[in-house]
Amino acid sequence: MLISTTAELAAVCARLSAHPFITVDTEFLRETTYYPILCVVQLASTEEAVAIDALAEGLDLTPFFELMADPKVLKVFHAARQDIEIVWHHAKLVPAPIFDTQVAAMVLGYGESIAYDQLVERITGHRPDKTHRFTDWSRRPLSEAQIAYALADVTYLRDVFARLDADLKKRGRSDWVSEEMKVLTSPRTYDADPSHAWERLRSRVRKPKELAVLMEVAAWREREAQSRNVPRSRVLKDDVIGDIATHPPTSLERLAGLRSVPKGFERSKWGQDVLEAVARGLARDPATLPKLERPRNGNGTAATVELLKVLLRMTAERHAVASKIIATVDDLERIADDDSANVAALQGWRRELFGDSALALKHGRLALGIERGRVIPVERDGA
Repeated sequence: MLISTTAELAAVCARLSAHPFITVDTEFLRETTYYPILCVVQLASTEEAVAIDALAEGLDLTPFFELMADPKVLKVFHAARQDIEIVWHHAKLVPAPIFDTQVAAMVLGYGESIAYDQLVERITGHRPDKTHRFTDWSRRPLSEAQIAYALADVTYLRDVFARLDADLKKRGRSDWVSEEMKVLTSPRTYDADPSHAWERLRSRVRKPKELAVLMEVAAWREREAQSRNVPRSRVLKDDVIGDIATHPPTSLERLAGLRSVPKGFERSKWGQDVLEAVARGLARDPATLPKLERPRNGNGTAATVELLKVLLRMTAERHAVASKIIATVDDLERIADDDSANVAALQGWRRELFGDSALALKHGRLALGIERGRVIPVERDGA
């Protein structure tokens, strides 16, 4: 069923709001824009499934957004972040409560960031048709095949959710997933504040001056991409910003001399904008900057990190949990460097499952041994 009028949408959302949970998916485009273009929304309850033509002329999506905010209805997504980002952009609200089947699958040991079609096949035995995965969802009219493809995403999701939810309850891990949903339902997760844009860059800045330039240039790019509604890379690629931060140019000639800067960039309006951002960075008071992390893996911590990696793999296998959701390599490096590191692996269920053992291993209270070809923990008496 394809919904294309506000009256139809209001009626279907009223019906869906009577159910304890619904499954949700979206089809969108963002290859040429900063903000994703919402094209289709799919919704399903245990009784019906509908596709909403989000580009239909005159369609008001307010009933859909109200459903997303209804606290009595659990919204089930797979890999929810981009879908939620779209709702946040359009309505400045975060759907809640939610359940992310990709996160639940990791908690239950289905692998790291498992794809939707793979999860459906493993749980239901059906192999979803992915013919229209890369279709242009902005073109109209939508074909019957496109609509059927879109609806399959939310109808299969009902069965996936039922299986995962039952397994979580059986294994006492429902709270683990609920804890993860707190991040996904926080507005801070989707608020693209230009002043924080530098945090997503993997730059090797080591000096306060370099960090200041990185922050200013990244913020300028974010504002420019938002105002023009173009992808960040259309303004300036990540590696160029890193190069500018570590070799801050003070003239157009020096900007042009950086190998990573596109040819002719310095002659564009953006060239002068970048120089002004660099100047702002160089003028910043170092005392106002975030503290630069000192390089890790020095002073013998590299060996500790390697042992923690072994412990992590052992823990993930023993408890049938994806290692990625327990701890990242960055977490391990921080733990090796600081017992009180502010990382997820030392909080909540992760600490109980892995964090305490990681600290015990680090300080010699726990050792690792081999039994029948498998790594096992060995408590050390008196250590």
